[in-house]
Amino acid sequence: MSTLTDTPASTSSATRPARGPRLGGMTWLVWRQHRAAYWTVLAATAIALAWMVYQRAQLMDFLTGYGWPANSIESLGPELEPYTEAFVRASTALGLIPILLGVFVGAPLLAGDLEHGTAKLVTTQSTGRLRWLAIKLGLTALLIVVSTVALSVVFGWWWSPVKEQNTVMYWTSGAAFDTTGPVPVALTLFTVVSGVAIGVVLRRTLAAMVVTFGFAVVVQLVWSHFRLALGDTVTVTTDKGVLAENAFPTLPDAAYQIDQSYLTGSGELLGWSTCAHEETEQARELCLKQADVVGWSVDYLPISQMSGMQWFGASILLALTAAVTAFLFVWGRKRLV
Repeated sequence: MSTLTDTPASTSSATRPARGPRLGGMTWLVWRQHRAAYWTVLAATAIALAWMVYQRAQLMDFLTGYGWPANSIESLGPELEPYTEAFVRASTALGLIPILLGVFVGAPLLAGDLEHGTAKLVTTQSTGRLRWLAIKLGLTALLIVVSTVALSVVFGWWWSPVKEQNTVMYWTSGAAFDTTGPVPVALTLFTVVSGVAIGVVLRRTLAAMVVTFGFAVVVQLVWSHFRLALGDTVTVTTDKGVLAENAFPTLPDAAYQIDQSYLTGSGELLGWSTCAHEETEQARELCLKQADVVGWSVDYLPISQMSGMQWFGASILLALTAAVTAFLFVWGRKRLV
């Protein structure tokens, strides 16, 4: 009786199919090894997304109560300050993501295995070192892409109602440009993969984290310096003088003004401080007339270029990421362990 009653149960248990997708082999091993960092990134992303969705709902309630979009919000000043502060806090936190992930995820990814000798076990297994490297990089890159894409989309969705209001955020600032579109994804990938490369070269976790931190800060500084160079400057000129009421050219909404100069009849540009030393309006007008100033010349970037600038910059960062990845595989072929 015991044989008849126990055998079907044990057979059913043994042949019961597994439910849901499961990681296996080297992928499972990599996930288990770095699961603390991976779960931390996913949990922090989920919390940030929930907070931004809540803030967006608060902003929309305020704008709807004000009568937006029928009523323009350009005149809103102090009323927008609480929402502006929320954007500042969020953009500051999002701006730190490339640095934090580069230091705490990228740098230790292989440096820890090399430092403690764990990487040598790879050569004794059926999985080759390059496949092991590919799985480590691929799984980490997938996590980064999923997290940063979600954060970028939701932050851009939150910001979209007030996107053209410079009182909230200038679109050319890192607070907006580097946290929306493809830029945060590409910037984070480049920093993390570079951190992995630094760890592979130094082979010491702490040293790799310190150097990666310095590298990530330098990347942020260089990126912010060349950000505006990604766009095509637009120049608008006038010939109605410079002192008349409507002499200064009208720029598109949310346009970022780069420079302004006086324009002479011969096409020469003079600094806007020309004749500023004159004490009276009549004396200044006479000075400008003697300088043959006929109007203004203003250089600016329209907000319509934002998406193109972001994709152009992201393509440069992704190309650099691909170059660093190629270096890792070339290095890993002979010197990974």
